[in-house]
Amino acid sequence: MCATCGCSEETHTVVLEQDVLAKNNHLAEHNRAWLAARNVLALNIMSSPGAGKTTLLERTIRSLGGAPVISVIEGDQETRFDADRIRTTGCEVVQINTGAGCHLDASMVHNGLHELDPPRDSIVLVENVGNLVCPALFDLGESYRVVITSVTEGADKPRKYPHMFVVADLVLLNKVDLLPHVDFDVDRFVSDARMVRPDVTVLPLSATVGTGVDAWLDWLRDKCARVCAPAV
Repeated sequence: MCATCGCSEETHTVVLEQDVLAKNNHLAEHNRAWLAARNVLALNIMSSPGAGKTTLLERTIRSLGGAPVISVIEGDQETRFDADRIRTTGCEVVQINTGAGCHLDASMVHNGLHELDPPRDSIVLVENVGNLVCPALFDLGESYRVVITSVTEGADKPRKYPHMFVVADLVLLNKVDLLPHVDFDVDRFVSDARMVRPDVTVLPLSATVGTGVDAWLDWLRDKCARVCAPAV
């Protein structure tokens, strides 16, 4: 009970959260329509810090070789380190720094898209702020959500962070080249991920050495073929 006005503080918190998410969702639908009008495939790529998002993006961009064109929105609290890395691949990139914010939102992505101005029939990869909690709540207007986790983080992540995994269209298990050196139960991880979201696809890979990356590229090409024209 609030000592000032006698109202329920919990009620105010819930209403505020609903208002924030409602405004975000409205902007996300605007982004989605804008992307659809251009036949642009947009992926919201989420993970904890250090799971290998940027390394995977670098390998993906270089592997596809510009067909289709890829643009990137980089989200971090501070620095331009990741944007500078992506820029060396030759693709267009916009850095968004959130300061104290722990996620990108639809308004930030709206501004990033208009700065990028991605061409028709292309892909936009949105690298969200490293965090397994808040990004799951905020629709950006993306076509699909991809969650990356790594074998160095432990196999318990789907159960510890279920809200992140329940929104995932694809789960990438990265750094499998390190499996001989860590205690990680792949079967348990896959089982737990599918307990949270039964139909989710889980692809093991190593962005560093390339193991399993072809399966990821095939998934990406398939999704682009459904959105972009002509099909790739």
